[in-house]
Amino acid sequence: MLETLVDANRFRGTCYRAANWIHLGQTTGRGRMDREHQAHGQAVKDIYIYPLVHNAQQQLCGDRAR
Repeated sequence: MLETLVDANRFRGTCYRAANWIHLGQTTGRGRMDREHQAHGQAVKDIYIYPLVHNAQQQLCGDRAR
């Protein structure tokens, strides 16, 4: 599974959607260094994922005993 973040204020993510990436939603715009769980003016980003195998969801959520 690949993941990427696209700055929603600057880009529309058109190339990711055209390449069959899956749009999951948006970040809260907190930034990765925020320890107080507050937004500090960071840009909200769109989250896209791309599964590398056809059964990625099953492998990620499957039985861990194997």
